[in-house]
Amino acid sequence: MNKKLAAALSGGAVLVLALSGCSDDEGNKVDDWAKTFCDQAKPQIQKRADAHQIIISTAADSKPAEIQAADSKAFQDIANADRALAKAVESAGAPPVDNGEKIKQDAIKELNETAVAYEGLKKQVDALDPSNQQKFADGLQNVANGLTKIEKMDQNALAKLEEGELGEAMAKQPGCQKPTASTPPKSSGSAAPGAGATADAGGAAEPAGKASAQSDDKASAKASAKPAGKSAGKTAAAEKSGE
Repeated sequence: MNKKLAAALSGGAVLVLALSGCSDDEGNKVDDWAKTFCDQAKPQIQKRADAHQIIISTAADSKPAEIQAADSKAFQDIANADRALAKAVESAGAPPVDNGEKIKQDAIKELNETAVAYEGLKKQVDALDPSNQQKFADGLQNVANGLTKIEKMDQNALAKLEEGELGEAMAKQPGCQKPTASTPPKSSGSAAPGAGATADAGGAAEPAGKASAQSDDKASAKASAKPAGKSAGKTAAAEKSGE
């Protein structure tokens, strides 16, 4: 029942810092700014990774009430993390690059808007009736559709921070590296295994979100592979059994 939602989350929404490119060292000011931001961002990046892993872990083999509780908490956690990231950008100040003040203000605005959007998804999930499996499946499909619209907002929120010399400086910081979700996946649960919500030990040094960005197409393919009507029309028991 929750497979499309899990696929969308694991592919796009986990993206926090798709750090890009490298250039020559532009000086200590840029590195200092990156350290200030990334040190504050680290726990929020971790919180987002944990939230997405919870959704993936409960996606395939859980009861409607369990899915509702997990998704609701995860959406609120992501919203809180995005607001905290906005505060981290504000605290770090304008990055010492061209148009730094505009880059800062745009990032703050977009992160706060994304937080509001996730809280909207939480309200949608909270309003579902888990006692009616048919209606719950239909409602969850609508939530997944809404999440797809938020993905681009989520990915673009820090896009300008991730460009050029600033992106290079952030990529060097441990706080902006891809996290490992602290909530382990259920052995039988994940509807979209390996889709960027966790990092293996060998990938710990990879910039946060880079692997997720590479998996977006795969996740979208998973999300669109099953006709929407088929997913929405099944009961939780049928979805669990794979019928």
